[in-house]
Amino acid sequence: MNLPHPLCLTCGVQYELGPDPQRCPICEDDRQYVPPIGQRWTSVDRLAAGGFRNRFAPEEYGLCGIGTEPRFAIGQRALLVPGPGGNLLWDCISLLDEETVAAVAERGGIAAIAISHPHYYSSMIAWSEAFGGVPVFIHERDRQWVQRTGNVEFWSGDAVEALPGRTVYRAGIHFAGGAILHWPAGAGGRGALLTGDIFQVVEDRRWLSFMYSYPNYVPEHPDTIRRAVDMVEPLDFAVIYGAWWGKVLTLDAKGSVTRSARRYFEHLGLEF
Repeated sequence: MNLPHPLCLTCGVQYELGPDPQRCPICEDDRQYVPPIGQRWTSVDRLAAGGFRNRFAPEEYGLCGIGTEPRFAIGQRALLVPGPGGNLLWDCISLLDEETVAAVAERGGIAAIAISHPHYYSSMIAWSEAFGGVPVFIHERDRQWVQRTGNVEFWSGDAVEALPGRTVYRAGIHFAGGAILHWPAGAGGRGALLTGDIFQVVEDRRWLSFMYSYPNYVPEHPDTIRRAVDMVEPLDFAVIYGAWWGKVLTLDAKGSVTRSARRYFEHLGLEF
């Protein structure tokens, strides 16, 4: 594949074809950062030439994850969520090569893409185009962060069904359009939430966290958290899939949302 579009080395987001940009607005935002050595760029082609490859592996309940090795940029892995109408790619990664396209095609391809927040936009337009221009679902409140033109479906309101049985909700944590995915058929029919780091599965996998900025340790506003917790209360789910390999919460997943929010509020001296 020929993908020379500039990629930010820090966040992994792909920009329009041309000379390396002077700046990455996503990294300049206070939820991310520009490294002390300054802004640097690469490309998908250079990653592939440098020995980076994608690994496919199952997460809990056999859900297929896709991640790049060695770790690149933020290091998140994507997830292929099956169902009627085809696979949905939840979140995205920067590296896309012929081997990856073939491996995804063997698993049924991709019918749509949905992204939790701008740090994971990565090469989403290249992924869309590689599978026939499938729609990429982004909440309209995060429109300003999209760096490439393509088949982006800017949706509004609180929820959209991206594919049958897979509904994206605007939780609003981390970014105004910060989104999570509800998959009722997940976890053997008990339901699953895929949350990126909107609901962050932490090292102690009984708990979640909610942050405005993870690298800069800025907490999220309590009103935003309360709204998101209320939003998922009517949903059934037994598992929460976070953003990285192994960050999957399987013990009392639904209870963990309220329990984690209550702990967060207590440490702020507030009542939940």
